[in-house]
Amino acid sequence: MKIKEVMTTDVETCHPDTPLYEVASKMKELDVGVIPICQNDELVGLATDRDLIIKGMADQLPIDAPISQVMTGDPVRGSIHMSAEEAADLMADVQIRRLPIVDDGKLIGIVSLGDLAVNEQVNDDAGQALEDISVPSEPNN
Repeated sequence: MKIKEVMTTDVETCHPDTPLYEVASKMKELDVGVIPICQNDELVGLATDRDLIIKGMADQLPIDAPISQVMTGDPVRGSIHMSAEEAADLMADVQIRRLPIVDDGKLIGIVSLGDLAVNEQVNDDAGQALEDISVPSEPNN
């Protein structure tokens, strides 16, 4: 099964200069935990709710600071040409729950473990990916 059959294509994005509070407001409005950051339709980063808290609030950045100060730059990407199974494997390998999908550098969609889990054909791969992501890479001491 191709990734384009399971990915979400109507993805809201923000520009790298968007203030932190606007990104947080958009997350709340859309009830999502990640917003892709694009410049001229090209994916340049991802901003997560965790980025806003850990890198923004905890470091006491002003709420009008640009999201580029806290976003994850150069995120792992999937290709429109990959299969859903390949996407699940990649997500497991790098321990991520959401994978932006690009075509020639331009964001065209995003796939989550939830998107993969509801599909019978890739459910096992998604379950394995979630299991791999949930296991810490290093033991806590």
